[in-house]
Amino acid sequence: MPTWQQLRDVKLSEFTEAAGGWGKVSSRADTAKGRVDNEMRARIHDTQQSKAAEGAVADIGRLSRNYQYLHTECGLIRTALDGLATELAAPQQKLKQALEDAENLKFTVEADGSVTYPVTVTVPYAPGPGVVKPSTPSPFLLPSRSEGGGTDPNKAKADDIAARITSAVRDANEIDGRYAGVLRRLKSPAGIAVTDEMLVDAAADTKDLQKNAKFLPESGIPKGKSPAENKKWWAERTQEERDEYLTLYPAQIGALDGLPATDRDDANRMVLAETHAQVQLDRNALGPEPDRMIWTRRGGEPVMIENPEWRKWDDKRAALDGRLKGMKAIEKRFEDTGVEGLPEAYLLGFDNDNLGHAIVANGNPDTAQHTAVYVPGTTSKLEGAGGDIKRMVRVWRESQGMVPGQSVSTITWIGYDAPQSIVPEAMEKSWAHDGSPKLNQFLDGLQTTQGGADKSHTTVIGHSYGSTVVGDASNRGELAADDIVVAGSPGMLVGDAGDLDVGKKHVWSEAAGDDLVPAGGKVAGLGGYKWGIEKWHGIPFNADYIQYVPSDEAFGAHRMQTDTSGHSGYWDSDTVSLRNQAAVVAGKYDQVKEAD
Repeated sequence: MPTWQQLRDVKLSEFTEAAGGWGKVSSRADTAKGRVDNEMRARIHDTQQSKAAEGAVADIGRLSRNYQYLHTECGLIRTALDGLATELAAPQQKLKQALEDAENLKFTVEADGSVTYPVTVTVPYAPGPGVVKPSTPSPFLLPSRSEGGGTDPNKAKADDIAARITSAVRDANEIDGRYAGVLRRLKSPAGIAVTDEMLVDAAADTKDLQKNAKFLPESGIPKGKSPAENKKWWAERTQEERDEYLTLYPAQIGALDGLPATDRDDANRMVLAETHAQVQLDRNALGPEPDRMIWTRRGGEPVMIENPEWRKWDDKRAALDGRLKGMKAIEKRFEDTGVEGLPEAYLLGFDNDNLGHAIVANGNPDTAQHTAVYVPGTTSKLEGAGGDIKRMVRVWRESQGMVPGQSVSTITWIGYDAPQSIVPEAMEKSWAHDGSPKLNQFLDGLQTTQGGADKSHTTVIGHSYGSTVVGDASNRGELAADDIVVAGSPGMLVGDAGDLDVGKKHVWSEAAGDDLVPAGGKVAGLGGYKWGIEKWHGIPFNADYIQYVPSDEAFGAHRMQTDTSGHSGYWDSDTVSLRNQAAVVAGKYDQVKEAD
């Protein structure tokens, strides 16, 4: 337990200076990781095509992982030291004020914290100086009274000083105990390899510091605020505070719409690395596969049945393997930076909750002149992130080629829980109702970080049920977009393109001839109704409120040509279907080929 002398003499500036040093190491590791991910990998991709190059890329991946670990752990040490200095400042100031008051009153603070004071009244029972022990009642003296009666006023003052000294030392001891435990646990094993166990330990260190660092509570982070309010809060923080929030609360900061893409990417990559490590360890701990079939007896006869233990094992395996597949796909996109000019990737969102979510951008959307946000549909989840990311890579290549000298960012937004079956889930509107507010918040956040609605031409691309989410987002308020493209839409919950926020001229639809989803959407009631006339072979036979989806001519969208088949071919390479989408994203409307 520290003494009052130690608390008085401790130089808090030494803690902050040490924190600054660890902070520099953390920042340098982050910078080095960025160079590894976005420069070294790109150069290898551009200059080498061989087995040796593949090995070099793998080595660079390990180096990137090491820098990520250094960035996190050194950041935690910095934050812990800053927190220790910040929290100790209050009890130290309390102590110094008590000592100053004692000196001004000519009282003496003894080594053990006792306070000696001169007696100012007649003390009939125990003459001499009075002494007050810390955190105890008045010691051996009976209440001393002057001839006129009353208690010695110096005793009350000494009581107060002794109590403040005790309180300051007690507070400092509590603070020291909290941070000492955290700092003791912030250590790494020998060696240069960063293992999954080390990354999981880093995540535990973060939670430990969250629990103990009262100077930077999670309650200080905005919740339920608008992207503009989030942006303002972040701008009001010093760079040191931002670094500490990024280190201590990466998941919370990475999820805040309205913050710069670079900061969200920094935070979410920490979360991704630690989550990947934990899921991999969980997979390793699953153990060997049990026998799938076992013998049992039924009616006295031996029969072979599926082993219930195998079923439990296989369900866990499938879930863990699916999460690992999705996370590896995101990391593969990081590795592909520089391949045929592919820009840096930004992880704007990531979590392992429910179905798992990821938001991956090709190029920095904060500075892009053209931005596209892709909303996938039924069965989308973290496990299938690879396919969705590849679609937006293809859109980026096509659209970027149409606007040389300008910047394009295409974003895969797996930001909602999508229906996982056609029947019954994809026939329900609740998934759209739950997902659309999140989409609106994200789009508002993009517009906020870009600097306003006129800073980037933004296109929202909805595939399948994703178009229903887009439609519902439009129905809830002003959609922060300039164009809407839908592919294989089962309906947008409106009957006319003019009902969407972007206006009829900026709604574009693709539907392959053999894509049955638009017709299925009508069965599910995902379209919208308006007064119309139904025809059969050109002959009108019914006038009524009719349900329409975007591929219907009466819906009023630009119906674009397609040369792909099925429900998922709209992003096949070297197709009219893909080029049409890219032309809208690039704002090259005259290059769109519309259906006859």
